Amino acid sequence: MGHKTDKKLIVNGKRMDGRGLAQTRKIEIQVGVVNRANGSAMVKFGDTHAIAAAYGPRELLPRHMQESDRGIVRARYNMAPFSVDDRKAPGSDRRSTELSKVIRLALQPVVFVEDFPKATVDVYIEILQADGSTRVAGINTASLAMAAAGVPMSDLVTACSVGKVDGELVVDLNGEEDMHGEADLGFAMVPSKNLVTLLQMDGVLTKEELVKLLGMAKDTCKKIYEMQEKVLKEKYEKALE
Repeated sequence: MGHKTDKKLIVNGKRMDGRGLAQTRKIEIQVGVVNRANGSAMVKFGDTHAIAAAYGPRELLPRHMQESDRGIVRARYNMAPFSVDDRKAPGSDRRSTELSKVIRLALQPVVFVEDFPKATVDVYIEILQADGSTRVAGINTASLAMAAAGVPMSDLVTACSVGKVDGELVVDLNGEEDMHGEADLGFAMVPSKNLVTLLQMDGVLTKEELVKLLGMAKDTCKKIYEMQEKVLKEKYEKALE
């Protein structure tokens, strides 16, 4: 979380971008956006745009990294230098390394790694525009890209952000809310199993606020999940035509 600002981010129950407290930004989802990848997707949460390309399962090299009885999932999260107003230095940094691990751990529970021993699934996430909630946009995008690639998975992983801004509980934080709010929480789940695969919090919440926010996150994830499913079904229906 950033520093508290004197500017009011919520006025008369409306946020600065006109949304209600439990309202997401406009969400756009596409699959098949990178021709050379086995599977790919793009997800937009307002002005946060993420693209992911998935490859595999494919042989894991070098061989000393191979697991004899299971495959592994590798994720790389990166923010493009032009994704933020102050140009970001290209290449990996501590934050992208941490979020790569967070995203991998969020996705791994749905992947049938025992189906491809000695192999890997690689998913590359690129943030093209950043306006808050980039890690959860990355998870949604990566999950869809892996599904589009035909990776053996039990289900999709769906993610959203929730938090506390100007004393109010909100969903899908934009950049300014993320920077100046009192708390933010990254959340990912497998909706069909009610299984939580990511829960990261920054800031301070009461127990009651946390419980309420988790309920708001689950409701939001279920709506996003329906959109993910719809886009994938449309892709396969077109392929059968």
